[in-house]
Amino acid sequence: MIGRVRRLLGQRSVARFAVLLLVLGLFGLALLLVPRPDVAQLPGLADRLGPLAPVAAVGGGALLMVALVPRTAVTVVWGAIFGPLLGAGYMLAAALLAAAAGFAVGRLLGREFVAERVRGRLARLDRWFTRQSLLGVISVRLLPVGGFGLVSYGYGTTGARLAPFLLGSMLASAPSAFGYAAVGAAVVSPGEVNWLAVAPAGLGLVAALALGARWWRAERARPVDQSTPRPL
Repeated sequence: MIGRVRRLLGQRSVARFAVLLLVLGLFGLALLLVPRPDVAQLPGLADRLGPLAPVAAVGGGALLMVALVPRTAVTVVWGAIFGPLLGAGYMLAAALLAAAAGFAVGRLLGREFVAERVRGRLARLDRWFTRQSLLGVISVRLLPVGGFGLVSYGYGTTGARLAPFLLGSMLASAPSAFGYAAVGAAVVSPGEVNWLAVAPAGLGLVAALALGARWWRAERARPVDQSTPRPL
């Protein structure tokens, strides 16, 4: 058994994929052990950061999402620190960086392993991801199939294209970013939040759902063959 494991790890693709699984496992363990911040102490943090606040917000948010911290939780905290509009804006920029980083890591460590070993239905599913359009990415992002960071890593292991993935991730993240940031701001300063700031969330949600429904109908109408599976 040990010898077989050693032989497998001697293969470059297997070793890389094992590193990817190890990294994800460590991130998951950290989520369980690292203490949560006290929301009541967050509003003054932006003032202490000074001119570095935008850089810290975007870079820190991206790192947290890459480390599998739920985007919803980070957006609420950023709303408490920076307010509903700035908090949402910083989080959208952070989401773009996190999506790119997760995709790159998944592509580097997991794509070769997946391409070499998927067969049958999994191979057809991989080809489905490869030909996915912008609307397809939005639809997958809106489905409750996994956290933001985990989906980014997963997409990197498929044959998906980078540009539609990044743009789709941004558009799918926009509807909830403003709403959750407004919730975070209301927790610490309920009387100072202008709830009109949530309007982009409603408009973005309607637009994203309409685009997703249009894509879904188009996919269901597409002829099914051996290389083009219908979405599950």
